[in-house]
Amino acid sequence: MEAGSTETILTARGISKSFPGVQALSGVDFDLRAGEVHALVGENGAGKSTLACIIAGVAKQDTGQMELGGQPYSPASRADAEARGVRMVMQELHLIANLTVAENIFIEKLPNRFGIVDYGKLNGAAIQIMEQVGLADIDPATAVSSLGIGQQQMVEIAAGLSRQCRILALDEPTASLTDKEIELLFYQIKRLKADRVGIIYISHRIEEVMHIADRVTVLRDGRLISARPTHRLTSNGIINMMVGRDLEQVQLRHAGEVGPVALSVQGLNLGDKVRDVSFEVHRGEILGVAGLMGSGRTETMRAIFGADRADSGSVYLSGDTQAAQITSPRDAVRSGIAFLTEDRKGQGLLLPMAIRKNISLMRLDDVSRFGWMDESRERSVADRQAEALSIRCSSTEQSAAELSGGNQQKVVIAKWLYRDCDVLIFDEPTKGIDVGAKFEIYNQLGKLAEKGKAIIFVSSDLKELMAVCDRIMVMSAGTVAGIFDRDRWSRQKIMAAALSGSVADSV
Repeated sequence: MEAGSTETILTARGISKSFPGVQALSGVDFDLRAGEVHALVGENGAGKSTLACIIAGVAKQDTGQMELGGQPYSPASRADAEARGVRMVMQELHLIANLTVAENIFIEKLPNRFGIVDYGKLNGAAIQIMEQVGLADIDPATAVSSLGIGQQQMVEIAAGLSRQCRILALDEPTASLTDKEIELLFYQIKRLKADRVGIIYISHRIEEVMHIADRVTVLRDGRLISARPTHRLTSNGIINMMVGRDLEQVQLRHAGEVGPVALSVQGLNLGDKVRDVSFEVHRGEILGVAGLMGSGRTETMRAIFGADRADSGSVYLSGDTQAAQITSPRDAVRSGIAFLTEDRKGQGLLLPMAIRKNISLMRLDDVSRFGWMDESRERSVADRQAEALSIRCSSTEQSAAELSGGNQQKVVIAKWLYRDCDVLIFDEPTKGIDVGAKFEIYNQLGKLAEKGKAIIFVSSDLKELMAVCDRIMVMSAGTVAGIFDRDRWSRQKIMAAALSGSVADSV
C-alpha cells in the first residue's frame, strides 16, 4: 500500500524514556506523514506503546524533541494532545463500565439541551458510528459492562473514530476482534487515510501490518532497528528484526499419543448463549476451540469453570461416573481445572500487587509454613516462572500494573502453570503478545500436554489453532458446529462451520 502523502505531520527525534529498572526507549527517531499508516512493531517491552503514549501525551519523554505540523510539540497531558488533534485508542480498555455504549463513545461531548443530556440525539449519533464498526445489532443504550471483551474493544475503537483528529494511534486494535470486524476497521482506516489523517498502527499480527501499513518501524529493546516502506519488507524479515533471531525453522507441536478422557462435558446449557454443548478432551491433548464473536466459546468455558451458573448439563472428570459438583471457580480449582480468562486486567491479575504475589496466589500453601508466608520460597518460585516464560521485568518485586500488556498475560499464565492443574482452559492466551513470546507459549502448552495435562485452547486466531492443536471444536450460535481432527480439517471447513449457526455432525 503506497503512502498517501509526503507531507510530514509529526517528527520525533532522540526519544528516550525509562521506568524503574527498565530502559523503555533509547534515542528513538520516528516520523509520520499525512494520509499514511505507519506501523510500530516489536516484541513485548520493545517500546512501541511507550512511544505512542509519548506522542499522545499519556507519558512524557525523558529526552528528545517532537514537532507537530512543523511546530514544537510537547503535550502536557492526553487532553492537551487531543486538543491539538492527536488521539490514541489504547490496548487496555478505558471504558466506563456503568455508562452506556453511546455515553462512552461521546463522553467528551454529550449533546444536551439546557444542561440535560439529549439521549435521543446521543443514541442517534451513536448508531451511525456503531454501524461503521459492526455494532449495529447492539442497542446504544446498553451498559458497556454487559458486553463481551471484543465488543468493548469495538466500542473503544468507535469512540476513537468518532472524533476529528490529525493523528490517530491504534494500539493492538484487533486483539479481540473477529475477521469481519477487522475488515470493518480496515475500511475505516482507509477512510481516515483519504482524509489525510496519519495513523500509527501497533500490532503483533505481522500479516495485518503487511496488509494495512505503508511503512514499518521495528523496535527491539527500546532501540530503533529499522524504518522502511512495507513493500521493501517480508513477514519473516520483520520477525527476524523484532526478535533478533530466525523463527522460521521453529518446530511447533507434534502430536503424541493421547491418554484417557480428562474432562467430559454433557448437555451444557446457559440461556441462549450455550445450547446443548457436549465434548471431551483427553490427557495429553490440546483441543482448540474456534468460533466467531458471540459463538458461545467464552460463555461455555466460564460455565465449565463455575464462573457462570449453567442452567443444565454435567461435567465429568477423569472418567468419573458421578458428575463433578462445580458451582463456583473455587470448586473448579479444587477439582483440578484452571481457567485463564481473556480479561487479564479485570479478572486475571491483582494489578497493584507484585509479580511474585500474583504468581503464588494460586498455591499459597506451597509458599507458607505454619500460616506464615515464606517470602524466600515465594520469590524463588516466582523467579523460576518468570525466567521460564521470559517475563520482561526489573524483578518479580515489580507490580503487575507496571508491565506491558503482553508481559501481564505471561504472569497470568505463570500463575496457572504454578497451580499445576490437570485440565487447563486457556481463553485467548496469546492476545496482545508478540510473535516471539507466542512461540514460547506454544512450547509451554506442548510441554504441558506431554506431561499428560488436558489443554483447551480458545482462540480467535485460526492459524495458531491449526498450528498447535490436535483437534479443533468449532462453535456457532452457542452450539457445537463441528469437531475436526488434524488430518481432516481445513480453513474452509472450519470457517463454514463457524458461520453455520446450527449443530453439525462431528467429523
